Amino acid sequence: MSGPHHGKSSSARRAFLAGLAGLAASWVDGGHAEAAKKKARQNSEEDGEARHGKLVASDASPMGVTLTFALDHAPFPSPAQPYTDRTVLVFVPRYFRLEKDGRLDAVIHFHGHNNTALAAVESHQLREQLVESKQNAVLVAPQGPVRAADSSGGKLEHKGGLRRMLDELTAELGRPAMRKLLGPSATSGARRFGTLCLSAHSGGFQVAAACCAQGGVEVAEVYLFDALYGAVPTFRAWLNGSAGKRGSRRKLVSTYATAPVRTNNLTLLAELRADGVEVLHEQRPGELSRKELTDGRAIFIASPLDHVGVTHRHNNLRDCLFASQLRRHQKSDWFSHRDGARPIDSR
Repeated sequence: MSGPHHGKSSSARRAFLAGLAGLAASWVDGGHAEAAKKKARQNSEEDGEARHGKLVASDASPMGVTLTFALDHAPFPSPAQPYTDRTVLVFVPRYFRLEKDGRLDAVIHFHGHNNTALAAVESHQLREQLVESKQNAVLVAPQGPVRAADSSGGKLEHKGGLRRMLDELTAELGRPAMRKLLGPSATSGARRFGTLCLSAHSGGFQVAAACCAQGGVEVAEVYLFDALYGAVPTFRAWLNGSAGKRGSRRKLVSTYATAPVRTNNLTLLAELRADGVEVLHEQRPGELSRKELTDGRAIFIASPLDHVGVTHRHNNLRDCLFASQLRRHQKSDWFSHRDGARPIDSR
């Protein structure tokens, strides 16, 4: 009796042990598989980071591609400031072509109080105005204090701050991955930023002034849109400073619409004239010709628009760009009638 029962028990035991062994093996294999998947995910993330770097988003439209970066040398975070958003937006027009020397020309816009970089780009139609100017340049919009009544520029107010941000941005825009994102407009191979035009609306004047004074790079032109709330001596010194720089031609266009800004504009206008700078003053819309807007060095424009609309409703930025030192590769009829009062286009 014991023989047959013992045999069956032994067989059952062997089957049970074999099952345990198989289960253990599956656990081990499963563990290896999970580890392999985790490693693959990690490698994929590292590969993506290597290819795309600090790019966090891209948005294509018929006008071009808007890239969102999170940069270490963005204005914020900065010591003793509560802001933490590291966003720097870059818009690359569809017609943009990188110069053979790897140079990127740029329009850098600083938004005003109670705003964000993206909201300013959209509501002030900055991309549209750059595209319509046909200039071969990119638009850069750093995030300032987020929806705050604060003109702080964070790290861009430190000595060399603008240079550090642009150096970091050059490395990001120069990545090979930009070829896939931007196609013929690719910035891959970018080596440096070239001609720089700073644009500031309202409270953005403070960071623009800091970049002119100690940004560590040459600023060719400054456009202030109802923004001269202060820093009058800084902009005066910056414009006069071009006299001692070989091959440098600095240009200021300041549009004013409200009373406090008007007062500061008239003060700076008088001081520059006293310095021997040729000043142009448009007191009625379109009074200055396109030639004067192009050739002038210090231009002050009285605007009938409100504080918000002064950047775009009369295509103010677009016309500044048309008349700028930026390089254009496309034909334009904007200069067809250079003399006489220029027509004002309304958006």
